[in-house]
Amino acid sequence: MTPKFSVTMDAADPLALGEFWALALGYVREPPPAPYQTWDEALVGWGLPPERWNDANAIVDPDGVGPRILIQKVPEPKVAKNRVHLDVRVSTSRENKDLTALQAKADELIAAGATQLEVFDDPFTGKWIVMQDPEGNEFCIV
Repeated sequence: MTPKFSVTMDAADPLALGEFWALALGYVREPPPAPYQTWDEALVGWGLPPERWNDANAIVDPDGVGPRILIQKVPEPKVAKNRVHLDVRVSTSRENKDLTALQAKADELIAAGATQLEVFDDPFTGKWIVMQDPEGNEFCIV
């Protein structure tokens, strides 16, 4: 059996960061568990006070292929460079990477709150764009 894994991110605002990453990855918010139809119903049903409704958020691949991403609220801000980061893949072929397509994805994510840091276009190592999400987490568009 192939091991399954999730990715967990720390955040100041899990709901907002989840919306950003759902857009970036083509994911959706994880549906609430049965018998609840909405997250509001679930959170009320569990007796969670409204001030805790943004403690965590999860997004999932609608095709069920990619890993689940859990975004959890933490009190401390991000203070250092990520040791692990996500790559948002625009092209699956190294040879067919078009900087125009990569930049189009970067522009879409900039409009959603990301920051573009650096563009790499090297004949030996390839093409990619280094970005930060709205909370400063580094990722690449490849």
